[in-house]
Amino acid sequence: MSWKKDEDTDELGALMHLDRSTVLQEARVFNETPIRPRQSRILLAKIIFLLYRGESMSTTEATELFFSITKLFQSKDMSLRQMVYLAIKELSTISEDVIMVTSSLMKDMQPKSEVTYRANAIRALCKIVDPSMLPGIERFLKAAIVERSPSIASAALVSSLHLFGDAKDVVRRWGNEVNEALNGKSLSQGSSFFGASANQNQVVSTSNIVQYHAMGLLYAIRQHDRMAVLKLVQTFSGQNKGSWMGGSGATLRSNMAHVLLIRYAVRVMEDDPSLAPQLSTLLEEWVRHRSDMVSLEAARAICHLKNVTSKQLTPAVNALQLFLSSPKATVRFAAIRTLNTLARTNPEAVQPCNVDMEGLITDSNRSVATFAITTLLKTGNEASVDRLMKQMQGFMTEISDEFKIIVAEAVRSLCRKFPGKHSLFLGFLSGVLRDEGGYEFKRSAIEAIVDLAKHVPECKETALAHLCEFIEDCEFTKLSVRVLHFLGEEGPHTARPTVYIRHIYNRVVLENAVVRAAAVNALAKFGASTVGDASLQRSVRVLLKRCLDDRDDEVRDRAAWALRMTGDENVRDKYIRDDSTFALAALERKLVEYCADPGAALKGSFNFDSVPRISRAQEVEARDRQRQETMDAVLTGTTLKAPTSSKTAAGKGDLSADATQDAGASSGFVDVFEQQAKYASQLNAIPELAAFGEQPLVSSQTPTALTEAETEYGVQCIKHIYSNHIVFQFDITNTIPEQVLEQVEVAMEPEEDIDGVLQPVVVVPISELKCDEPATAYVAFEHLDPETFPAVSFACTLKFIVKECDPATGEPEDDDDGFEDEYSLEATELNAGDFMQATYIPDSHALWESLGDSAQSVETFALSNFDSIKECTEKVVELLGMCPLEGALAPKSKAAHQAVLTGKWLGKSKTVARARMTYQKGAGVTMELAVRSEEPSVSELVVSAIA
Repeated sequence: MSWKKDEDTDELGALMHLDRSTVLQEARVFNETPIRPRQSRILLAKIIFLLYRGESMSTTEATELFFSITKLFQSKDMSLRQMVYLAIKELSTISEDVIMVTSSLMKDMQPKSEVTYRANAIRALCKIVDPSMLPGIERFLKAAIVERSPSIASAALVSSLHLFGDAKDVVRRWGNEVNEALNGKSLSQGSSFFGASANQNQVVSTSNIVQYHAMGLLYAIRQHDRMAVLKLVQTFSGQNKGSWMGGSGATLRSNMAHVLLIRYAVRVMEDDPSLAPQLSTLLEEWVRHRSDMVSLEAARAICHLKNVTSKQLTPAVNALQLFLSSPKATVRFAAIRTLNTLARTNPEAVQPCNVDMEGLITDSNRSVATFAITTLLKTGNEASVDRLMKQMQGFMTEISDEFKIIVAEAVRSLCRKFPGKHSLFLGFLSGVLRDEGGYEFKRSAIEAIVDLAKHVPECKETALAHLCEFIEDCEFTKLSVRVLHFLGEEGPHTARPTVYIRHIYNRVVLENAVVRAAAVNALAKFGASTVGDASLQRSVRVLLKRCLDDRDDEVRDRAAWALRMTGDENVRDKYIRDDSTFALAALERKLVEYCADPGAALKGSFNFDSVPRISRAQEVEARDRQRQETMDAVLTGTTLKAPTSSKTAAGKGDLSADATQDAGASSGFVDVFEQQAKYASQLNAIPELAAFGEQPLVSSQTPTALTEAETEYGVQCIKHIYSNHIVFQFDITNTIPEQVLEQVEVAMEPEEDIDGVLQPVVVVPISELKCDEPATAYVAFEHLDPETFPAVSFACTLKFIVKECDPATGEPEDDDDGFEDEYSLEATELNAGDFMQATYIPDSHALWESLGDSAQSVETFALSNFDSIKECTEKVVELLGMCPLEGALAPKSKAAHQAVLTGKWLGKSKTVARARMTYQKGAGVTMELAVRSEEPSVSELVVSAIA
């Protein structure tokens, strides 16, 4: 589209000040005869700009405008026609009766039409066509996919990919044509893309973009067939006749398609670890590819593999090292960013590149220089830290806040690695706080100083002094509140707490209400401290009394609360010295349920005892993990999956090393509560199960697969434990395209006698289950006798009615009544850990002593199939379903360890478990498990989960 700048007006600049009403009035030009192409093009550009800008348009206005635009089909102006297609695509989502334009678009899709018309008409038609009408244009799209013109073939492939979500069965039938487009085969006679003659089915050189789009669509069609995806990878990997290295079979000419192939190979490796050795060899070959794009993608894929070995990393690191000296800035950036990501998990593998990375510190591209610096900080030794920190100070003012955050995070990691250099790090961080920068950058620097103060006691007072200096002139309220909170936590334990009290009280005098309220809380912690003398506490109370005259009611209320709290030792222990906090996701869910209950006021005040608690350390670990995920998103463009809880379903006595999974850090229990809140909302939305929501949801287990990954039907089971009910959730997937399942349910038969203990009450079937559209069925039992623990295994059978479906629509045939069928599933079990709510209990030692030996159950176990204490501890935590206290999952000795676990049985009875373990090579782990509970019978039940 050409633009002409007149002497008195700038049409392009006028787009920035458009008015919707004015543009709709100007649309009358579409009805004029003859058609004015230039004015119409400009007006269409204005309309499209308004839509892209998010301008709202009523359905009536959009419909009138849509049909006015269709009159422009009479024009033969090619530029105008392209704008018409684009406008039709954008208006089709908000206009009515858009299907009326189908005939015009079908006419432009004919083989004798202009190439430009055909490609754009295909895109527009596939945007407005209804899935039920797709069979009517199927032959046109299939012919367009194998068209010699790259623009037409590409348009058909991309449109088919967009249609795949709504018409999977129809698009799957085009697999042969997509495969031919991928392999460069043409079904049309005539001249080839390069002008040579091509007979039917003759192999011709296909366009790179066509091959790229064909690869994406073919994978979408085959993605649920692991063997088909593996064959696709092998076909273009050189393992068959053809090879990208020069074979007589299939050839990948498109580097972008090759990048997709590498990603698909990695997914196959993740789905089937047995293929990892074979595909790892392919990745090593692709690292040596002639294209920088393909080589970088292969190296990146190797670096991101799980449990990758040093031998596998060597070719990838060597290739990335060569790319560091590339004359192309984009290649250098991609290589250094990949090395930066690898350095977080395997810094030793990146160390051979240190010399090359030091040369990038002065790179003209500051993004490359930033990644080089931060990578060197992770891989360098203590002797090189001084030099690197000096070089960093030189270009901090030249980079954006995004990269400043990366630098601050790198320094934060380095503080823990080399604590002896704390004075150097503090000097650097305090210096950057004085520089100009946004909130996120300043927050990263503050968190780095806080982290250093926590882990290096020698520099705590210096760090606090820097923070006090920062809040004297801080422009961000949230950062002032964060610093004041930390001063309140750490200041009372320093040698001169009065220094920090002065800085805190200055905030009461000079700052806004939010900061003043935070300052009052910090002063309260000084007044409640047990390490300060009486005169200090009296001085703090004097300052708090002055705050009672504050003009803000929040500040006055907090001051009054602080005075009441500092004068009562019991209250101090409850609110200030308590080392636990609520799981926020569970607290939010409980509060929402309480507020939504119309009879809540009659039942009494909100019961905080029903909300599970976590330790402060677990909360901090959860925040740190979230921060790391954010950094991963910045560095790689993707967010790493948060570690899930180790609390999975496990059978009674199933304490084997082979079944052990990573339990993760104790902060994983924070994820459990967040996921449990989501499950509770889903269960309450089901009418048959809504009544259970009146009971507290004790726990929700992580999914357990009841079928193999390659089977026709995929089933996962999730157990939800209420105080009086047990709900089994079955997530079911049908992978057979030719079948639709109806009345799908799971029949559960107990393998032991459960009469008088459990009684089935609700079965929620799936009315219809189509291919690749997962749905959920439920089976609920009532727990009749809470005093009896139902340790039972259930034999599960999937029952359903099978109907053949129409491949075109995916709907079952009208004359098919179907037939009943069933499918055996693996058994699912209930054990003691399912009924335990993992809850942090503060002062567990005092609870243990108060319960006494009368509430204790002790058992000794010889666990010969474990190779380490850590492995055994993780499995015990998994089976018992309890919350590990600090240090439980991180044994300091390989020979002996004691883990303390806490929880609440059915969310009520507080329970403490102590597991003492010793390890001897060849004999495995010997464990003494002692459990004490407020209900003595529970102690025996918890021990029985291991027996």
